[in-house]
Amino acid sequence: MSNHPIFTIVFYGISSILDAFDGYAARKFNQGTRFGAVLDMVTDRCATSSLIVYLSVIYPKFTVVWQLLISLDLASHYIHMYAMLSAGSSSHKNVDQSQSKLLSLYYTNRKVLFVVCALNELFYIAIYLYYHKFFWLGLSVGAFSAPIWLFKQIANVVQLKSASLILARMDVEEHNKKLTVVEEFKKD
Repeated sequence: MSNHPIFTIVFYGISSILDAFDGYAARKFNQGTRFGAVLDMVTDRCATSSLIVYLSVIYPKFTVVWQLLISLDLASHYIHMYAMLSAGSSSHKNVDQSQSKLLSLYYTNRKVLFVVCALNELFYIAIYLYYHKFFWLGLSVGAFSAPIWLFKQIANVVQLKSASLILARMDVEEHNKKLTVVEEFKKD
């Protein structure tokens, strides 16, 4: 990344295109699995985190911001995935409007999901390009993608909160069931 910005962008771009294609292919050929969904999310988080870690190297004044962005991304996606699967959903993308209108739009509309994910990645790439002497390209792409990047960060916060509430409700329900059993046992 430090010595070959063109190769980095080309390979990162190919990786992103293949990421979009594999999900499409899995749906088209009815080969979607829980393992595939988890693997897809994990590899996405690894790729984005790797780029952000490098941004913290080239922009050390913003290291805390980069760390917070990685933490938000990892935590919101992990907790969301865990909550959805724990609740019995076959996919983390099965989000209805009662959970969150924003997340429902994000996960159920494939075009919205694609555009948001692509522009989120482009924002980080733009910051990378800006540093590597592609000032105008980095600035242009960054300015264009920044509003969608911000939307993605808001979606991550909403996702984290929503998934945390799902898990908390499940914990309360489980606790209440245990109390009911104990109370019934005491009556007998």
